Amino acid sequence: MKILVTGATGFIGLHLIKRLQTTDYDVRCLVRESSDVSELEEFNVTLITGDVTDKQSLLAAMDGCDWIANLANVYSFWEPCKDVYAQVNIEGTRNVMEAALETGVAKIAHMSSVVTYGKPKALPFAEDTLEGPFRFSEYARTKHEGDLIAWKLLEEQGLPVLMIYPGGVLGPGDVKSSGQYVLDLINRGLPTRVHENSTMSWVHVKDVAEATVRALEKEGNIGERYLVVGERLKMTEFNRMVSEISAVPLPRIEMPGPMVTLNAICLTALSNLIKTPPRWGLAIDQIRTIKEGIEADGGKTARELGIDYTPIRVALEEAIDWYRR
Repeated sequence: MKILVTGATGFIGLHLIKRLQTTDYDVRCLVRESSDVSELEEFNVTLITGDVTDKQSLLAAMDGCDWIANLANVYSFWEPCKDVYAQVNIEGTRNVMEAALETGVAKIAHMSSVVTYGKPKALPFAEDTLEGPFRFSEYARTKHEGDLIAWKLLEEQGLPVLMIYPGGVLGPGDVKSSGQYVLDLINRGLPTRVHENSTMSWVHVKDVAEATVRALEKEGNIGERYLVVGERLKMTEFNRMVSEISAVPLPRIEMPGPMVTLNAICLTALSNLIKTPPRWGLAIDQIRTIKEGIEADGGKTARELGIDYTPIRVALEEAIDWYRR
């Protein structure tokens, strides 16, 4: 069995590759010329230079492959050039799906995100819940549009796709927004607490990797959705857990919601001018996402894929230990 993994150098991607090393599968990794592949070189994988924005490179990489794990995306809440979201999350997804059809791949596990559901009326939401009318970040909007392309190709041309929707992913090796927030807390880099009554959904990165492999291996599940969420926690509970594990006190002050939004708008506008990320993670897209919250139910994934979710405290313990080392 040959598997092509896109986004293999990312946080989830590296953990997926580690999980695939426990199998007999022939693993290929699509990597950009600019990617740091030093960690991938430690594994028994074949590296193929290419990019999801280059369809010809995808066709070459997929030749002879049975399955695809499509993890390539732009995951952030601020970018100096906003066009990159659409280039990768929309057009890159289109390229992957069309190339998979052309090469006759048997199954694709496409990595989406719970943020693509927006804020449904029914909470906590499950796979079949009607999505909310709005997406609260450019990341969420473009991921959602990319997903719609895949679903349309499934309906019209029989694309053999299923989708994985992780919550906020935690664990060792995370340097994206969730990990940066934890790192800022333990380094006392945040001047205030924000939106502590909001509820967010979390999952250990190893559970996401496990769910991806099991979804690929499961028969008869083309077209299925899997929300991968271990726990739902209010931000005050999450912050307290980080503080207890790290033995670092939390910021004393909680900034009122309207002031948080105003500061995020101003800092994001400044960042757009000077082309550096907003301080303290106060990008307006990130603040809007935290304010609205994400209340997802990962029960179907546990039942149908046999996932025994790792406690979020364990994920945070491992992440904090990794940051300190």
